This record gives sequence, structure tokens and C-alpha cells, in this order.
Amino acid sequence: MSAASSEPTPGSGTVYTETVVFSPPEAFASDVPYQLAIITLDTGRRLTARILGPRAVIGDRVRFVEFRNTIPYFRKSSSS
Repeated sequence: MSAASSEPTPGSGTVYTETVVFSPPEAFASDVPYQLAIITLDTGRRLTARILGPRAVIGDRVRFVEFRNTIPYFRKSSSS
């Protein structure tokens, strides 16, 4: 569980697919460009998340960083 909430943390996983958003919904207009990815978690489940930092590509390992307004944020693992 994350320290800030009772929500379980997703842990780590592998990028299944990804894209960079240049034309976002209005609520995210100030964030462009930003990367979205579908992550295959180590548990086998998949979820859609934002990627922080350097761009992750398909097959890269990523680790959970935090939730922001219920959106999971991941970062490329240093071993990728």
C-alpha cells in the first residue's frame, strides 16, 4: 500500500505498448507532450499509466512511482 493512501501499489512491470500524447483532453493540455503506456504488471494484470522521465519503449521494465489523482505514474527502471 502507498503511504499516502490505502490504495495498493501496482509494483513493477513491463511496457506492453506505448504512445506519446501531443493532442490531449483539455484537462491535460498543460502536460503535453506526455507518454502513456499499457504496463503488464509482474502479477500478469495490465493497466494504463503515465511514464515519467526518459521515454520507455516496448519491453522496458518500469516501476511504480506514485498516484496523482488516481492516475498511476511509472518510471523506467534503471536496469532497462
